[in-house]
Amino acid sequence: MSDQPYSRAQKYFAEFIGTAFLLATVVGSGIMGEALAGGNVAIALLGNTIPTGAILVVLITMLGPISGAHFNPAVTLVFALRKEICVSDSVIYILLQIAGGLIGVWIAHIMFDLDVLQFSSKARTGSAQWSAEIVATFGLVFTILATLKSSPKAVPMAVGLYITAAYWFTASTSFANPAVTIARGFSNSFAGIQLDHVLGFIVAQIIGALLAACTCHFLLNAAPDDTTL
Repeated sequence: MSDQPYSRAQKYFAEFIGTAFLLATVVGSGIMGEALAGGNVAIALLGNTIPTGAILVVLITMLGPISGAHFNPAVTLVFALRKEICVSDSVIYILLQIAGGLIGVWIAHIMFDLDVLQFSSKARTGSAQWSAEIVATFGLVFTILATLKSSPKAVPMAVGLYITAAYWFTASTSFANPAVTIARGFSNSFAGIQLDHVLGFIVAQIIGALLAACTCHFLLNAAPDDTTL
């Protein structure tokens, strides 16, 4: 993290534009991957996975020193609970993350000459999907907090690699982000999620984030020497 002070306006804009680029990448690469995969869903998913992991490394490296590079209401919530961001800033961050996500989706649609306003018809619901989102978000927040503790400069790569892996080991393909989930509800594409299934994902994501925060509070805080016990 940089010692250079940044204004609130700069921090807010960083969260907005970062989330917009993230969603443009998630949705755009999904559209491109599906178009080029010839019906092979595994290839389409691979084409969606690699750009998403890569853009996270880029965005967190660029914007982390400015805003912390949350791009994710679940992450912002955890940092607010840890008192590392004030409540008013966290609310504005979350609103801008959601707005940026929607703008990113619409930009992706424009780039691929699709209708800008869409509603997804892709079903993603049920206990398997919800449990996958709990695991995915737990892992993401755990990765962020533990890596910040051990090696802060490694956070961009750690997050990018985690999401790349989680796309493939979770049944939900690791949304792990309420702003991403809301935005993807407005894209009837490979990356989409039916709007009436969004709430279940968000609840699962918040549960996962809170469990990770509790785990890290126990695991990462220094404790009195108990070697004599």
